[in-house]
Amino acid sequence: MRICLFEPDIPQNTGTILRMAACFGLPVDIIEPCGFLLTSAALKRAGMDYLGKADYIRHADWRSFVEARDQGTVPGRLVLLTTKGAEPYCDFEFRPDDILMLGSESKGVPDQVHNYVDARVVIPMQPEMRSLNVAMATAMTLGEALRQTNSFPKRT
Repeated sequence: MRICLFEPDIPQNTGTILRMAACFGLPVDIIEPCGFLLTSAALKRAGMDYLGKADYIRHADWRSFVEARDQGTVPGRLVLLTTKGAEPYCDFEFRPDDILMLGSESKGVPDQVHNYVDARVVIPMQPEMRSLNVAMATAMTLGEALRQTNSFPKRT
């Protein structure tokens, strides 16, 4: 399982997600451009000393990410978390090779990405609410995906 961030805007969210991924031993794909430098102090504050343990790949742009998938260096089914998703994430059947993709905090993902992904899931919310924080949405969905696939790290 992997996490993929499409053009993230907020360094604190990215740092939090990288920290979480390090804790679960999951790789993260970051599709640039980001709305901040990956050397940002805010990113480092949120990620703390876990950033050194985070396994992440930077892709220069969407096309580079697609090429990496075509070459097999980023394997798996691409599952987009989106407010336009039709299937609630708790009803979705996750697989161990899924890539959980999240859009930028300000814009989500463009139509070409929506059309490219293999599946779209939504976190059900009150009708008048727009969206959750991207790090919170990642944690909720990742927790369910790891539970379903029995992929949490084993306790020693």
